[in-house]
Amino acid sequence: MGESAVLRATHRDVDAGETLIPLTAAFGVALLATPAVASLARRAGVVDRPSPRGVSVRSDIPLLGGLAVAAGLAAGLAVGAATVTRFESTQRLAGALLGALLVLALGVWDDRRGLGARTKFTVQILAAMIAVGAGLRISYLTEPTTRTLLELPEWVGWAVSVVWIVGVTNAINLIDGLDGLATGVSAIICATLTVLAWQGGHIVGTCLGIGLLGGLLGFLPWNFPPARIFLGDTGALFVGFTLAVLSLEGYRQLSLLPFVVPVLVLAVPILDTAMSIVRRLRIRAPIFSADRQHMHHRLLEARGSTRAAVLQVYFLSACFSLIALSFTRLQGLVAVGCLVAVVVLTFRMLWNLGLLSRAADGRPGGPPVSVEKESP
Repeated sequence: MGESAVLRATHRDVDAGETLIPLTAAFGVALLATPAVASLARRAGVVDRPSPRGVSVRSDIPLLGGLAVAAGLAAGLAVGAATVTRFESTQRLAGALLGALLVLALGVWDDRRGLGARTKFTVQILAAMIAVGAGLRISYLTEPTTRTLLELPEWVGWAVSVVWIVGVTNAINLIDGLDGLATGVSAIICATLTVLAWQGGHIVGTCLGIGLLGGLLGFLPWNFPPARIFLGDTGALFVGFTLAVLSLEGYRQLSLLPFVVPVLVLAVPILDTAMSIVRRLRIRAPIFSADRQHMHHRLLEARGSTRAAVLQVYFLSACFSLIALSFTRLQGLVAVGCLVAVVVLTFRMLWNLGLLSRAADGRPGGPPVSVEKESP
């Protein structure tokens, strides 16, 4: 039986009701584990220090929040394996989990000791290659109007997939600049990718997404402004990597336009990363230099409140996710036309937010941002 036939046969077996048990397990474990992780981080001295780049003026907020999210994912995945019909561990799942564990360890070490960009990228590329080697890669594209299959050379599939995984991993890390921002945006992205995996009949991908979603939702009450614990690089890198492989698991057989779907789902972090690179190239600053000109910094300056800025980005992310879901039902020239409209409207939105003007470039470090004090 071919892969497409297997997917059709298993799709009906992923009952939406079956996902509630692993989702609840992941949520509960993350919710209860977070205070323990915070206590561990304080004892180990892994806490946040105010910096010119950040907007938080509170010191000694514990990091390592990603450990609680990872615990929730592990619990949700284990419960899903036991309760969801026809769940079978696969080589792709093993590769995804091994790569995620490697990235998680990288984040813990970076939060504890600090690592240079070269070292972090090297480990991320290694983790991505593990996942891609396990089968999580793009193998072919489909021309949208004639539906002609365009098989990619193996090296092209490897290169594109590794760049995608590393890029998404760092995009999530870059938006982790306000209390609850990366956690909430990642939860919205994860929910959308999980729906896409469920629609495609990917049982393992659905359970992986449910586990991560539950972990993020269980962690969010502790991380929402004013945060009592941060994701840290431990969480931001782990969540970003898992979202990247989840998008490839849900859309393993990618056509030209369906490839746009995960891009739309991840539009907020991808746009923020792209604008950051362009901004730094304009002013001839190092690409990896820190500044306070990210999308969330600009919204914070405009709104004056961390919660208001965070909720605004949540709304934008949810809008892109809904657009992405609608694209799964479009084909041919209609899809191309809708995509052009989305691109035009996105540029208009960024212009209205003042994110495309040269005045938004600033300098590394950026101007100070006035923030109203959040009530505890």
